Amino acid sequence: MAARRSIGIVINGVTGRMGYRQHLVRSLLAIREQGGVPLAGGGHIWPELVLVGRDPDKLAAIAARHGLTEWTTDLDAALARPDVEIYFDAQVTAQREKAIRQAIAAGKHIYTEKPLAESSTAAEELAELAATAGVRNGVVQDKLFLPGLRKLKRLIDGGFFGQILSVRGEFGYWVFEGDWQVAQRPSWNYRLADGGGIVMDMFPHWNYVLEELFGAVRGVQCTTATHITKRVDERGEEYVADADDAAYAIFELEGGIVAQLNSSWAVRVNRDELVEFQVDGTLGSAVAGLRGCKIQHRATTPKPVWNPDLPLTGASFRDQWTEVPDNDEFDNGFKVQWEAYLRHVVAGEQFHWDFASGARGVRLAEAGLQSAREGRRIELA
Repeated sequence: MAARRSIGIVINGVTGRMGYRQHLVRSLLAIREQGGVPLAGGGHIWPELVLVGRDPDKLAAIAARHGLTEWTTDLDAALARPDVEIYFDAQVTAQREKAIRQAIAAGKHIYTEKPLAESSTAAEELAELAATAGVRNGVVQDKLFLPGLRKLKRLIDGGFFGQILSVRGEFGYWVFEGDWQVAQRPSWNYRLADGGGIVMDMFPHWNYVLEELFGAVRGVQCTTATHITKRVDERGEEYVADADDAAYAIFELEGGIVAQLNSSWAVRVNRDELVEFQVDGTLGSAVAGLRGCKIQHRATTPKPVWNPDLPLTGASFRDQWTEVPDNDEFDNGFKVQWEAYLRHVVAGEQFHWDFASGARGVRLAEAGLQSAREGRRIELA
């Protein structure tokens, strides 16, 4: 029987929504439930977990709930353990850079939520430090592993679109203010002092999606807004929301592709999914969401005629698109990337979603904020 390769992982920020749901429960515990991550040469990678956070009561409760025994509020002690090889960070953005520097100094491999840091300068420094230290590093880029975008990537690789002309994206939903209904997002997201704002949250996502599927971003024009200025926090206290909660941006990509992406926490959803990307090309178009993807080929494109005086007859425009089949089994996107990162650390398999990629995402967020602040287009090298 092939050997099981145990690997110690510190999970910092596990009491938060993302750290707990997506990374602990749906990724690492799910990996343990399936018997580990299989290796090409036989055997499995087995995650041994050390939970880290600031609240001992919450940590103890999470550990007990899932049959785990290792937890601590002392990050230094966790990083000093010889049986720990990987540090993972899901803290609030403002706390991330310091902890990652500690992990690099401790010689640990590092995987982290995005954004990598609060500024592109800091993010680039972390990338350089990790490279110099020789630690294997990665940044969560979960959208690439969603079924809808994997289908979209399949279409691109198969030449379905011909020449890609443009991308239109809509992301967002109504986040309750916290008074008469509890908010779905933590209050720090809406305070600039705590590193909040939808640009810093979502533009790192948009950078890797655009970069990997269509081409590097060469210019951005952005308008931001704080639509909801008063919210109620987790303790029931009203606070001033001064961070941007919506961003409307045009990205110019290499090769002449134009991408228009709207991001908002103050919009009510009238789409099939919370995020959708429409890609238009000379030979066909597609609309991809989190899970689904629909296409319309050049040969089946209808010929609409503009006449506002007549009602639409026959099939609706949405009904004239064809669903792309799964043709595969799609696992949780966070879990899939975790598996790839663990194989990267243990077996040296390729993993290009590294700190350098994460730094480019922070750089785009900064450029978007600069564009909104100065009211002009910002070029990116």
